[in-house]
Formats: sequence, structure tokens, C-alpha cells
Amino acid sequence: MATSRRRAGTRSQLVLRGLPFAAMALVAVADLVAGPSLAFLSLLTLGPTFASVSGSVRRTAAVGVLALVICIPLSAYSGTLLTWQNNLTLATLISVTGASMLAAHLRLRRERELANVRLVAEAAQRVLLRPVPRRAGDVHLALSYTSAAAEAHIGGDLYEVVTTPMGVRLIVGDVQGKGLGAVETAAWVLGAFREAAYDQPDLVCVAQRVEATLTRHLGAESFVTAILAEIGDGELTLLNCGHPAPLMLRRDGHIELITPPEESLPLGLSAMTSATPKTYSCTFGEQDQILFYTDGVIETRDPDGAFYPLIDRAELLNEGDPQQALDALREDLIDFAGGPLADDAAMLLLRRHGY
Repeated sequence: MATSRRRAGTRSQLVLRGLPFAAMALVAVADLVAGPSLAFLSLLTLGPTFASVSGSVRRTAAVGVLALVICIPLSAYSGTLLTWQNNLTLATLISVTGASMLAAHLRLRRERELANVRLVAEAAQRVLLRPVPRRAGDVHLALSYTSAAAEAHIGGDLYEVVTTPMGVRLIVGDVQGKGLGAVETAAWVLGAFREAAYDQPDLVCVAQRVEATLTRHLGAESFVTAILAEIGDGELTLLNCGHPAPLMLRRDGHIELITPPEESLPLGLSAMTSATPKTYSCTFGEQDQILFYTDGVIETRDPDGAFYPLIDRAELLNEGDPQQALDALREDLIDFAGGPLADDAAMLLLRRHGY
């Protein structure tokens, strides 16, 4: 699908580059056919106007000069070269060419600024959302992150995998809201998790440390849904704080949601209850897989409004390398949506050694 998008982009660029010349050719032919009774030469301004959409300042100027070169002999051919109307047409061509050159200059400057912003975003992504290891102990990992914004690389979804003295621990979460505020909240959560995961004895204590950090920095109505996990010997310990339940794919082909026995509030809402979140466990044996994801995955809709059937499509994860399998699921998700996703979508796949 990425290759198709690149090809479509190349075709669009070729069309845009040829559009000024096609427009001027059509105007010239129309003027020759109509004769001196009808004047189409003022429409030659379409040339430099279209050129400013995708071309450089020099290219726009060259197209403007070409429009003048076309205009003068056509005016002479129709006998209107020295009329005031033709002089007005020439003045219009020169003025529009100048304005188009200015527009091209401003567009290029804006594109350079966006390129610089994109570089900053990529640097922030490397700091905030670090690449997960391909392997942690006897577990293979794969990651997919799709931003809802076409030009964005980071958003409100978060993830992290760390190897600690207590074992491999991870978090997958989704910050309430969007924009820079959500990115800042994600940074607080990840910073607190990375510190607590190394020195806290269990996941409840890790969650409490993250909760304390959010209480200091978030507003009263802000929250983060998250699921924390610790990989043990043949099992997986989970702590679910209002997050979608992960999907387990057993070696025998059985697929199930690993739901918590008791619902817990999202992080940041501890003041609303005195109850302590509780962990729960599930077996995680050789050749088993578990998929953690954010609600942007299961809330994706197709053009008819139907939700993405994750459980039905989970069989895509059984083929090939874990990253290739997860990439196939991501492509299927984007194809299902039929366009850009409405929300960020993060997926983290764990596959126990043996595949």
C-alpha cells in the first residue's frame, strides 16, 4: 500500500508539472479557432498560476515568460497587438506572473519550515517513544504505531518495554485528548514508568508511582488508560487501568480477550475511589502470542460505519516474522478504514520463543 501511495504521489506531481503547459496550449488553440472576434489570451495567466502550485520561483517565472511569448504572436496574428485591450492583457500576464512567483516563494518557505518541524518531531519521537527491542528474554516483540495526523509521528498513544531485575515489564496506554497536551502527558507517564519499573517490587507499586506523577502534573479531569504487564516464567501478570483488554492467540489456534476480573479506573482518577487496582495473571507458554493495542484500533470504522473486527482479523498474526505479521495487520486496518485513521493506533505484539 505504501508503494501505491508513492506511485500516486508521483503521478500527481507529473500532472501538476504538466498542467501549466496544457492550460496555455488549450488557450492558444481556442484563441486561434475563435479568431479576433473573441479574446481568450487573458486566460494565459492560468500558466504561471498553476506553475506556482508545485514549481519553483524560476520555473514560475519561465512559465510566465512563455505565456508572454505565446501572447504576442497570437495578438499580432489576430491584428490586436497594438490595441489597449491587448496591452491590458500583457500587463495582466506580467502582474499575475509576479504574484505567482511570490506565492511560489512563500510556499517553498513554508515547505522548508514544515520539513524542519518534521525533523524535530522525529527527534522527539526517538526520545519519547523509543524503539522497542526485537527480543526480550525468550519473547519476540513487534511494534506498530500509526498516527491519525498525516504528517505527525507522535500523538497521545504511548508504549514502553524495559528489562528490569524483576523481569521484562511493559506499558501500553492512551492519553485522553489530542495535540501537544496529550504528548506532554504521555511524556510524564513514560518518564514515571521507566523510573518505577526498575525499582518497584510489583506492578501495583509501579502504577501508584505513575499515578502520583500524574496527580502532580495533570488537571482534575485528565486521565490515561493503560495496561501494565510483567513477563514471568510461563505466565503473564497484568494490571489493567481502564484499557482495552489484550488479545491472546494460543498455539492451538484459540483466540481470547484477557479481561480483568475487576475493572480499574484509568490513571489520573485515583481520587475518585479508595480501591487499589489488582493484578491478574494468565498463562503465556511457548508459541503463544499476545497483542496489546489502543482503542484507535478497535474503534476504526469502515466507510459504512462498521467497527474493525480485530478478533476476526487476528489470524494475520500467525504468519511469518512477528514484525511482518503485525505490519500485515496494520495494512489490513488501514485498508479497512479506506483512508486516514480517525485516532492514533498503537499495537505491540509479544510472541513467546518457539515460532
